[in-house]
Amino acid sequence: PIGDKNMKIAVIGASGTIGKAVVESLKNEHTIVTLGTSQSDIQLDITDRESIREAFAKMGQVDAIVSAVGAVSFKPFGEYTEDDWNLSLQHKLMGQIRIAEEGTQYLSSGGSITLTSGITSDFPIHYGTSATTVGGAIEFFAKSAALEAPNGIRINVVSPTVLTESAAVYGQYFPGFLSIPAAQVATYYQRSIFGLENGHIFKCFAGNS
Repeated sequence: PIGDKNMKIAVIGASGTIGKAVVESLKNEHTIVTLGTSQSDIQLDITDRESIREAFAKMGQVDAIVSAVGAVSFKPFGEYTEDDWNLSLQHKLMGQIRIAEEGTQYLSSGGSITLTSGITSDFPIHYGTSATTVGGAIEFFAKSAALEAPNGIRINVVSPTVLTESAAVYGQYFPGFLSIPAAQVATYYQRSIFGLENGHIFKCFAGNS
């Protein structure tokens, strides 16, 4: 099976809860390169295209790129400032678009890019207008970009629900939502890396497959 082949996989945001789980699920069979603002093999700022270019040049050719990053602002509708919107747009949305655009130059033929949205793309929450907006945009970006990506490169998105590890902090914003552990979320990234789907949104919700 293709998943048994040793691959070089870049994980952006490897110091986060999801990123750590993805690395843990892959590191025994594959070569992992971590990228992020801290605690990573290579430093980068996803809001700065030149920073991404420099980081990817250090990274070199890889077989897959995973983006598990994306800060967003949470405020009541009507209270967002321009800075609040710019945080969500430049980090969660444009940051991942930059990763996909620049990443295609460093991917092996038939490689993959996996981006991250979130459950609020389907189920809006209080204070989550920004998250819903940029999450939905990421998903539509992937559906379109996947059709034009060169060299057989696939582009997918994982859309996770609230994590069990984060429920104590964020659970109050997700009333009635069932959390899932990060290790389970990581399996969806494996499906994106090793599977056939292209332009697909993996809905990572409890009870969903």
